[in-house]
Amino acid sequence: MAKRLMVREGAVMVALRVLRDGQSLSRALPEIAPRVPENTRALLQELSYGLLRWHLPLQHLQQQLVPKKLRGKDLDIALAIQLGLYQLRSLSVPDHAVVQETVAVARQRGKPWARGLINAVLRRYLRERDALDASIDADDTAAFAHPAWLLQRFQADWPNDWQALCHAGNRRPPMTVRVNQHQTDRDAYLSQLHAAGIEAQAHPLAVHAIELTRPMAVEQLPGFDTGRISVQDAGAQLAAQILAPSAGERVLDACAAPGGKTGHLLEAAPESRVTALDNVPERCEKVHQNLSRLALAADVRCADAADTGAWWDGETYDAILLDAPCSALGVIRRHPDIKSLRTPSDLEALVHTQRRLLEALWPLLKPGGRLLYATCSVARCENDEQVLRFINSHDDASHSKIGLDCGNEESTGRQILSGQLNMDGFFYALLEKTAA
Repeated sequence: MAKRLMVREGAVMVALRVLRDGQSLSRALPEIAPRVPENTRALLQELSYGLLRWHLPLQHLQQQLVPKKLRGKDLDIALAIQLGLYQLRSLSVPDHAVVQETVAVARQRGKPWARGLINAVLRRYLRERDALDASIDADDTAAFAHPAWLLQRFQADWPNDWQALCHAGNRRPPMTVRVNQHQTDRDAYLSQLHAAGIEAQAHPLAVHAIELTRPMAVEQLPGFDTGRISVQDAGAQLAAQILAPSAGERVLDACAAPGGKTGHLLEAAPESRVTALDNVPERCEKVHQNLSRLALAADVRCADAADTGAWWDGETYDAILLDAPCSALGVIRRHPDIKSLRTPSDLEALVHTQRRLLEALWPLLKPGGRLLYATCSVARCENDEQVLRFINSHDDASHSKIGLDCGNEESTGRQILSGQLNMDGFFYALLEKTAA
């Protein structure tokens, strides 16, 4: 049996798995959570997300306070110090309790020599916090809590918006739900929420979206188990709104997992014929589970969408949703580990994958059909530049104007930047195939 953990050691271990081992936060946290006391798991999530969201300014402070670089094998001690600093800066835990509990991490990690170091560092921060906090502003990577390469990318792509992008990426995301129009309507569900004492409001752009004032467990939301609502960011909900499937249409959701957009397409047009693809069996099972909860059905297949010879039956599609694999730079606020794990070379590889998918799926679209290209990225190379290259190399491809009253109108589509109308960052381009 794995060793039981106190919550702060657990948070350090989550951060170690991300920063040292390259695991995603969404994988590391569920693996560590069962090892801490159940009544501290919410705190574990808060500490883990906070430590990774603010890793760069916390690392800056730690290096100011501990000028001698700690050895690589003592990354856990460096992270314990950063965890203590995060609590002192951002949480309402009494200072003495933060120091005491963070010092205890050294013993829990089998490194009693570090107890005095952690104690001295955190107490020095409390004495000199104003000057130390002010030093953060002199270092852009610390001040904006984003790595240098990502700051450069944002500055190049969005010279007037890069600071707002960084601030949005550092904020806590809202909890937004999608009302299943096949079961009820948004106004009726809002009334049901208010009757249950749950504060929420309709989203101004996504027509089926409701934003909760405070996040809560999905089990507390009326009708979640029976598919009345699903949790989905308002920006992601725009995919079905833009593609607008109709009854009887044959629709392909090419990169479907975990199935949120698949479900929304079927809610909008239950009599459409939807094929949902993903190339990982476990992710396909998640699509099945989500559709089952919604009491909807699609032809779910485990396959590489670009390898059409392995799965396509030869019948063309009226509409295709290509929610392409991407850098996810538009959802950093939900996945702060992206700032530590993503690299410039990842973008190069993803651009190649996106191009491969576009080229492979275009022949599957009927003349007169439409393909919605979507990413949760704000990088131009994955979005407008990618689609423009495709259109310029295909005489039968053109783009349609997307009539959204939000975001930036690009040459081929619409770019929603992270934080606009409190949405995640998304790019959408609606392509039409010229009829023969």
